[in-house]
Amino acid sequence: MNKIRILLIEDNRLLREGIESILKKQTDIRVVSTISNNEDILQMTGKLKPNILLLDLGLQNQNSLQIVKLIRKQFPETKIIVMGLVPVQSAVREFIQAGVSGFILKDANTIQFMKAIQKVNRGLKVLPPLLTGLLFSQIANNAISAADTSAIGKSVHMTNREREVTELVAEGFTNKEIAQKLGLSTYTVKSHVHNILDKLSLSTRIHIAKYVHLSESNKNASDTTSLLE
Repeated sequence: MNKIRILLIEDNRLLREGIESILKKQTDIRVVSTISNNEDILQMTGKLKPNILLLDLGLQNQNSLQIVKLIRKQFPETKIIVMGLVPVQSAVREFIQAGVSGFILKDANTIQFMKAIQKVNRGLKVLPPLLTGLLFSQIANNAISAADTSAIGKSVHMTNREREVTELVAEGFTNKEIAQKLGLSTYTVKSHVHNILDKLSLSTRIHIAKYVHLSESNKNASDTTSLLE
């Protein structure tokens, strides 16, 4: 089994050693190195070729956002997860635009921490429920461009059936009603909804509806712009 290669960047020594200890107990993970913010992060990334870079959001001597941009440009195959306390909404948007694959809050438990890493390794985007709410609030209140929302959507692969279920959930249908419409069992629909929430890193059906409605609004805005050009 190929292990997930992790490069951990955290300037707090106690926290760095604590996270490293947790990761080393996992059978599917290999910590290739743990470094502080004073070391050459780009050089280490190129040398060690990690699958995932765990990056402290608040590095004292370096700009974490700039590091994300440089890593994504020079090593696009390396996925990045940012770790930190709850950042402001603008920071969430900036890091997503820069190409991070996920956020892990520093008060997350071990199970949440490991699930986030495993999802990102599979190519999914990960936002804790709290940050998901902040992100959608930011999109709704400040009219983030269509590119921002579509970037999230393009990174998620859903089956045709899951897309059908997503649309019906957004229209307000219950699992039972969706099952009747699609000729499926209620259990199967429930399973599809669970998978959709997991893939989109959402926590409720309401978030699915918001996701669909915002995506459609941004698409319509983009189509209108194209017509006016």
